[in-house]
Amino acid sequence: MDRFRLSSSKSNSFLKIIAVFALVYLFLVSIGLMGVAFKGFGKNFAQGLIQTTSNPFIGLFIGILATSLVQSSSTTTSITVGMVSSGVLTVGNAIPIIMGANIGTTVTNLIVSLAHIGRREEFRRAISGAAVHDFFNVFCVCILLPLQIWTGFLHKAALWMSDIFREAGGFVFTSPLKAVTKPAVVLIEDTLKGMSFLPAKLIYFIILALAVIFLFFALSFIVKIMRSLVIDKAELILNNIFGQSALIAIFAGFLFTSVVQSSSITTSLMVPLVAAGILTVETIFPITLGANLGTTTTTILASFATGNPAAITIAFVHFLFNLIGILIVYPFKALRNIPIFLAYRLGNLAYKKRRYAIFFVLILFFIIPGILIFLSKLMK
Repeated sequence: MDRFRLSSSKSNSFLKIIAVFALVYLFLVSIGLMGVAFKGFGKNFAQGLIQTTSNPFIGLFIGILATSLVQSSSTTTSITVGMVSSGVLTVGNAIPIIMGANIGTTVTNLIVSLAHIGRREEFRRAISGAAVHDFFNVFCVCILLPLQIWTGFLHKAALWMSDIFREAGGFVFTSPLKAVTKPAVVLIEDTLKGMSFLPAKLIYFIILALAVIFLFFALSFIVKIMRSLVIDKAELILNNIFGQSALIAIFAGFLFTSVVQSSSITTSLMVPLVAAGILTVETIFPITLGANLGTTTTTILASFATGNPAAITIAFVHFLFNLIGILIVYPFKALRNIPIFLAYRLGNLAYKKRRYAIFFVLILFFIIPGILIFLSKLMK
């Protein structure tokens, strides 16, 4: 009887693990569909925005808004690299846009965390886990943008690095996760586009609606299943691996993001783990820092492919901004605790009034950048 129960338990656990992988796949497809939808709405608009600035602070907000619209810092930075390469944009004007893209990319985590809005305690943890990435990037911009404006240190350091690497040949790396999920994303996109009677904008709205449905469904069941899969042991193992060594966690975040070529995927996968109580904000924080570094590999590869010194320079600006931000903030407990404290505060506010989280997303990523960009155009 005991053997039968043990065998049944193992079989049940195996099926649950299979179900988790299937749900993670659905989750990744939803992220891909979301990117398709937002690019359909805003890629041309984002490209137009990037071309319009010489003011560094407006450039920062353009980077935030453009990346929030297309849901991908890689898209914004790759467009920026292309513009710098073609001479449309100077390296100096591109640097604040790159910084803004780092903030804008964190909107995906926060949108993912909204999937937990129906369960208050879970929502508090999810918002905190998502927001720590955002607050860290904002904190780094507050430190490094004024220094860049006053001294130009990022530009100078990146120029020195580009002199060493600009002779490197371009090569293409394909993300295995994107390769696996792309067929499903393309199938859904092509099926809807094949319905010629539907307006183009409506097609992208439908794609976005499907992405949201898939996202909510996948995350809801991932959390439930993972809670049932010996949560105490999982918590112990994951916290021992990542919680004890920040360097290992940073490297893991860097390596995984370099492979999947999306910091949003890495950090968004952490959100349901925090929501379920398996990981803490402190545990995932260094993983998000590694993800920040990992996402710069896409920009660097894109710049090497152009062979243009200015393009390579702006790609190294992206890398140095993230690396220096980590070196300034993470080694010092007082500074390291600032984004963690703010993330917990936002989570507590969202616990009391869930609409605060929605307001935070709308105000930081869309309303403030949109208003300031609009006013800057009126003043020209």
